[in-house]
Amino acid sequence: MYTIKHPIYSGIVLVLAALSASVHADEVSLRFAAEVNGEPFSCGQQYSPVGTTGSTAIPGDYRFFISSVALLKADGDAVPVELIQDGMWQHANVALLDFENGTGPCINGNRALNDVIKGTVPSGQYTGVQFTLGVPFELNHADVVLAPSPLSLSSMFWNWQGGHRFLKVDMGTSGRPITEEDLKRAATPAPMAMPGGMPRTNAPAEGDEEEAVGFSVHLGSTGCAAASRTTAPEAACANPNLVTVRLDNFDLANGVVVTDIGKVLTNTNVDVNTPETAPGCMSGLRDPECREVLRAFGFAVGEASPLAQQFFHAR
Repeated sequence: MYTIKHPIYSGIVLVLAALSASVHADEVSLRFAAEVNGEPFSCGQQYSPVGTTGSTAIPGDYRFFISSVALLKADGDAVPVELIQDGMWQHANVALLDFENGTGPCINGNRALNDVIKGTVPSGQYTGVQFTLGVPFELNHADVVLAPSPLSLSSMFWNWQGGHRFLKVDMGTSGRPITEEDLKRAATPAPMAMPGGMPRTNAPAEGDEEEAVGFSVHLGSTGCAAASRTTAPEAACANPNLVTVRLDNFDLANGVVVTDIGKVLTNTNVDVNTPETAPGCMSGLRDPECREVLRAFGFAVGEASPLAQQFFHAR
């Protein structure tokens, strides 16, 4: 059990800390880090082995949205953290974590990085943390042009109907490399440019043939009924694909929370892509490359039961 008293900042290391702002509320900072099979993420670095073929992967993007952050009490109660509205990385109860720096194969990104969520919470004793990977429905389907930052980032948006990419990881692999020419095209993206180092405004429909290179993991809501791709759905999507994570017995002073895309891809062949499907996995239930990816996030796929989510772990 840990009572929040003082802020602790430790560079890139993940730390959840707090400063007593008053007798009623504390300020908290929850830090995140990105890894590929236990190795820190870096744009352009080679990682091997990845997936079932032991592929060599070179990432070109690594960003995700976190929402509904709460601290856990010893009795199991979850106390919501009120996020600081900083006008850039956090809006309402949503925050964007960004680990790409806009260089090399991450050319479609930006230089600004963010590995921390900041907010306030009522003073008390807390033993864990809870949060959701994704954007809640009420914020997920607005016009990205009019949305406040970070929900205004077009490279993290599919369309009004599908909403935001909750997670965007792009990479070149041994079997699906990203060439220098691909990166040059990425530097001047078209509205319907492809993933694998290049942005896409619209979510691919299952069965669409893609000519993109690389292997992508884009998690987002699917089965969102709307009149068109430029119309927001009125009812919840059939597959919200929100991942709620609960870390009990978490050391709030020194604990580390790590995300690892390599663990998600353990049972997936990242060197191939089924014809007439999106490159890699873009959350399509009928896409063969999504079967083990979605299971690794904790979702059932057809008759295949879900696994315990593999993306987040505490250290």
